[in-house]
Amino acid sequence: MDIRRNESRHRFEVETEGGTAVLEYSQPRAGVLDLRHTLVPDSARRKGVGDALVRTALDYARASGLRIIPTCPYVAAWLGRHPEYRDLVAD
Repeated sequence: MDIRRNESRHRFEVETEGGTAVLEYSQPRAGVLDLRHTLVPDSARRKGVGDALVRTALDYARASGLRIIPTCPYVAAWLGRHPEYRDLVAD
């Protein structure tokens, strides 16, 4: 999957057969990404697209020295299944 960070639109995105899948974020303060909303077109669900978006965003946060706020319920649930990323959650 060719996931890219679209800085001007504040999201990670990837094209799927059903349209663009996105993980939207904001930066409420320096050093923090608020992962706000994940949207995957119906035809692309259950194919690992959401998983790949979250993993890419968290890998970006780790490489950039950022912390995250998992506002999106999908991201919060994903973190529950992947404890190796929980250290990124902001206090």
